[in-house]
Amino acid sequence: MAGSERALCVAIHDVAPATWPLCEKLIDAIGQVAPIPLTLLVVPAYHHRCQGEHHNACFAALRQQMAQGSELALHGYTHLDEGRRPDCSWAYFWRQIYTQGEGEFAGLDVGQARERLGWGLEWFARQGWPVDGFVAPAWLMSEGSWQALQEFPFRYTTSFSRIYLLQQRRSLFAPSLVYSARSGWGSAFSRSGNDAVARILRDAPLLRLGLHPRDANRPSTVLHCQRLLEKLLQRRQAMTKSAFASRWSAAPDDEYLSTKWWAAGKPV
Repeated sequence: MAGSERALCVAIHDVAPATWPLCEKLIDAIGQVAPIPLTLLVVPAYHHRCQGEHHNACFAALRQQMAQGSELALHGYTHLDEGRRPDCSWAYFWRQIYTQGEGEFAGLDVGQARERLGWGLEWFARQGWPVDGFVAPAWLMSEGSWQALQEFPFRYTTSFSRIYLLQQRRSLFAPSLVYSARSGWGSAFSRSGNDAVARILRDAPLLRLGLHPRDANRPSTVLHCQRLLEKLLQRRQAMTKSAFASRWSAAPDDEYLSTKWWAAGKPV
């Protein structure tokens, strides 16, 4: 695959008025490297807070970002795990400890997931904003959430390790490079890990870089992100996830070595 065809998608998670000051720092840091299009994962009622939709600086800035080529994607509705209780210790670890109770779609049945997806689309419609993608908080989705998602006109979704074309039922291995912000050693380990994954997947058709508001609080993380971004942009074209999904949709089935999935519930 020619170098110009390799893609890089940079996403900022948990975008909301409450997190906007930190999100803005990340956007500014990225802009210091290059003016690239971003995928901004927006939470309509982050932690049940709906703030001044029509008068908040966050919303004005999001409109400006779209005008500059970035996209907005739906990232849950409240970003809080309020579904059924975990039924095993492994599920409890992922939902309550590792993700700190923010995997909103991890424990929902199909009706609950359908309701929240509908609320999210209605909210986007009130803003007059287009939306092609849905990304579950913490990338965790129950089988019922997967079933509900396929009832809506989203073009794509992502997990930690894959991107999915929902209408064509195709998936592509594309791990997200992310940072840990809970401890100094965790942050250092994630920086080394991201470097290693970027080297291993240097020829992959797509690399994803995911940033969270808390990353802005660690100067070492921001600096590493900037340096990593500089390296990746030497070989890759930055684009939104929606733009990559459009390119992928138009490509022959064998071009991206993607996997088709047809299960009624959770895909593989």
